[in-house]
Amino acid sequence: MTKTFKLALAAASALTLAACGGNDAGGGASRDQIKAVGSSTVYPFAKAVSETFTRSNPDFKSPIIESTGTGGGMKLFCAGVGAETPDIANASRRMKASEFETCQQNGVTDVIEIQVGLDGIALASAKGGITMNLTPKMVYEAIAARPYGEEQTNQKWSDVDPSLPDVDILVYGPPSTSGTRDALKELILEVGCDTNAEMKALKDSDKDQHAQLCTEVRSDGAYVDQGEQDNLIVQKIEGNPNAVGIFGYSYLEENADKVQGLNMNGVAPTYENIASFEYPGARPLYVYVKKAHLDAIPGLKEFLGQWTTMWNRDGELAKIGLVANPDDVMARSMSAATNYDTLDGSELK
Repeated sequence: MTKTFKLALAAASALTLAACGGNDAGGGASRDQIKAVGSSTVYPFAKAVSETFTRSNPDFKSPIIESTGTGGGMKLFCAGVGAETPDIANASRRMKASEFETCQQNGVTDVIEIQVGLDGIALASAKGGITMNLTPKMVYEAIAARPYGEEQTNQKWSDVDPSLPDVDILVYGPPSTSGTRDALKELILEVGCDTNAEMKALKDSDKDQHAQLCTEVRSDGAYVDQGEQDNLIVQKIEGNPNAVGIFGYSYLEENADKVQGLNMNGVAPTYENIASFEYPGARPLYVYVKKAHLDAIPGLKEFLGQWTTMWNRDGELAKIGLVANPDDVMARSMSAATNYDTLDGSELK
C-alpha cells in the first residue's frame, strides 16, 4: 500500500468519523490533523514529539497541541467522539474514575492510556535566592487555607518552623484546573495534613471535609494562582529572591541557570531521585487516546509511535526534563502505544 493511498484512506476515514461521531457538534466537519489538549506539564514534551513527527512525516500536517490544563483537557476529550473533539488528552495525573465514566456516557468507550514518563512536583526559588529544606508538613502549614481546621496565621516561613527563613510566605503555583495542582494535593498537601492524627482519622469518617481541610489553599495573597503557564512562575520567582514557585521538574531542568530546586525531606528534585521515587513529589505523566480516532485521523498512529522513539532515558525527551519510566511500566506503555490496549477503568480512582 503506497503512502499516498494510505493518506487518501485516512482522509476518507476522517469523513466517516465525522459522519457518525456520536456527540460530534460539527455536523459533517472533518479534520486532517491531530489535535491534543491538556496538561501544561506534558505540553513541552508533546510539542517536541510533534516537531520531530512533522519533520519525519512531511506528508502529514503538524499536530495541534493546546495547553488547557489536565482537568480542562479531560473535559474536552470526554465530550464525545468525532472530528470536533480532540484525539488526545495529555495529563499530569491519571484519569479519574468520574472522568472515565463521563467518557463512557458520551460514547468515548475505548480509551488508550499511555504513561509516557515521570515528572516531579518541584518547589524552587531563584538562583541565589531563598533556600529551605522543606517537608510536606511545612508546605501544608504554609499554604493551606485552614491548616488542621484552624485559622491560617502563618505569615512568615519562620512561623511554620523556626528553622525556616524569617521572610514572608509567597508561593506562585498552579491553578485548580491543573494536574500539577492535583498532584500537589495528593503527594504533598495531604501527606503533610495527615501527619496530624485527627486529620488522618477524618479521612475515614468524612472524606469530603478531609479533602477540603487538607487540600484547599489559602487565598490571602500568600499563594498566587499563576494560571496554566508554568514559565510565568519561573519568571515571577526569578524576579523575587524570597518567592517560591511550584511547577513540574521539567521546568526546573529547563531553567537551571535561573532557578534552584528546594529539598523535600532532605531529598533534591533531581532526575535520579524522581526515577527512584525517593523524592516525595514524583508522579507519572500520561497521554490518553481515542481508539475510535486511530484509523480516522491521518498520522495519529505514527504520532504515538514517535513518542516511543523519544521517551527512553537517553532519548530526546530526557534532554528537556522527562524522567523515563521503570522497565516494567515502559513495557506496558510500549504495548499500549503500538497494540492500542484499552482501559477497563477498574483501576481508576
